[in-house]
Amino acid sequence: MSFKKQYLKSKERCKVTFRLPKDAAPGAKSVHIVGEFNNWSAVETPMKPLKSGDFTVIVELAPGREYQFRYLIDQTTWENDWEADRYVKSDFGDCENSVVAV
Repeated sequence: MSFKKQYLKSKERCKVTFRLPKDAAPGAKSVHIVGEFNNWSAVETPMKPLKSGDFTVIVELAPGREYQFRYLIDQTTWENDWEADRYVKSDFGDCENSVVAV
């Protein structure tokens, strides 16, 4: 798992390309990224499956802050980003959320 940040000169936005490798979601039919940037919607931001078996999506975020997120695999299994900028305790359950700082 990883993400790549690309700051846009024309806008005050940062394009973040999130990538979930197939090792983290073997045999997954669908993956959604769920986080503060989409009001924790489990359906709003689907990730695109790649031929490699990885899943990817690009999200534009306002720079200067941090966003918590997690990956939702097949609407049943939660996964963190193994290379997140940091992790914070979730308000729900006994788990942590991934954080991307832009």
